[in-house]
Amino acid sequence: MASFAGPALVLVFCLSQAFRDVYFGNAFQHISFFAVVFIAFAISVVLFGVMTALRKPAEFGAVRRYPGTVIAMNVSTAIAWNCYFFALSHLEPSVVNTLHSGIAPLVVVALGAMGIRLAGGERPQPMEMACYGGIAASLVALWWVVLSDNSGIEITNFGATLGSLALLLVSGTAITVSQLYSKRLHDHGISAEAVTALRYPLITVVAGIAILASGGNTGIHGAGHLAVLAVAATVLMVLPTFALQAGIQRTRRLTAQVIRALGPVLVFGLEQIDHRVAYSGPTLACILAYSVFVVGANLAHGWRRGARITAQA
Repeated sequence: MASFAGPALVLVFCLSQAFRDVYFGNAFQHISFFAVVFIAFAISVVLFGVMTALRKPAEFGAVRRYPGTVIAMNVSTAIAWNCYFFALSHLEPSVVNTLHSGIAPLVVVALGAMGIRLAGGERPQPMEMACYGGIAASLVALWWVVLSDNSGIEITNFGATLGSLALLLVSGTAITVSQLYSKRLHDHGISAEAVTALRYPLITVVAGIAILASGGNTGIHGAGHLAVLAVAATVLMVLPTFALQAGIQRTRRLTAQVIRALGPVLVFGLEQIDHRVAYSGPTLACILAYSVFVVGANLAHGWRRGARITAQA
């Protein structure tokens, strides 16, 4: 049963991100995404920093041996989330989720093919590579759906739409690198609580600076509105992100990325309740094709690993 704990935690994250993307995709039409970033990740830093200080204070000392890893994790995390939320302000939530998630397994494979030790893992076999090719093709098709104005949200600013699509390539790459660095800290014995506390200081500072630069114009109206956003950020971002962190700690790298990549189907279904988003058959077709190839890659990887273990027995 313990072997399923990691994948189950990653799946919890997938379910929660559907609600996150639909809720905040709508909210970002009225408030600054920097405000949500600041609220969510400040809570993460404080909450898990206190947990670590109370339960495992020695880990803050242990992590000092890996300053480069912590800095790289912070930088890549800040890049990923800011790009992601900018895109969520302009594109259909399921499109954002698919393009962001879909880059992840492709980046892991690409890093492994280039021999970068951070990525780890083994070189994919032909069946896996064919599935990754299908994933890439479905993402390209999704670009075409959006740019031809056939997605669930009509284009009102072509430059912002194109820029958002490009930034999702950056966000998907950056979050994958961030997770691989966090996995490296786990391999050194650092807990999920400590890694979560140490992962978000930079993005919190960046968001705070952006808010100050805008003159404090966040779109938040009063303490009640702030409280609602704080609760939503905690339930939909802070706690699920910890679940993902704990799941990654217990899950093979590529497996975690593939499970996360199943989330877009859930987002597509949930976004139908958002009045801004119209039903788009082309978007759904691309997402379903993408999901089929993701599952295929996962199965091919699992079969190959199982066959190797059997052969060694």
